[in-house]
Amino acid sequence: MKKSIFESNLKKVIISIFLLIFAFSVIQTNKKENTIQTSSSSSLDNQKIGWGIKREDNHKQPDLGAKNKKIIDEYQGIAMGNSEKQYVYLTFDEGYEAGYTEKILEVLKQNDVKATFFITAHYLNTQPDLVKRMIDEGHIVGNHI
Repeated sequence: MKKSIFESNLKKVIISIFLLIFAFSVIQTNKKENTIQTSSSSSLDNQKIGWGIKREDNHKQPDLGAKNKKIIDEYQGIAMGNSEKQYVYLTFDEGYEAGYTEKILEVLKQNDVKATFFITAHYLNTQPDLVKRMIDEGHIVGNHI
């Protein structure tokens, strides 16, 4: 049985509509994925917070201030150690060191002591083996800005 021209054209129209709907839905999905949500700057808090510390007498831990403490706690930061136990935290500034780092690492390793090394990008680029050694020996490596 021969199909009429109407039936043949109807199928083409239905398929074309289906393809258009499909293409449109794909385009809309991609647009949603690339949408960036923004907020008005008026809704952001722009109050200045000083990060200085207030020195205390009798070797007590300094006061960070209530706002600073709230921010540190909110973001799970660490600013003060345990006030019940006394610790010494060793930090080294590797921004402009004078070639003593290898010896420092040897002494720290001999005494099973860990430290934090603050390094610059220049130091990382010129001393990658020492930086790798710091990490491999369990020291913290921080960004010296």
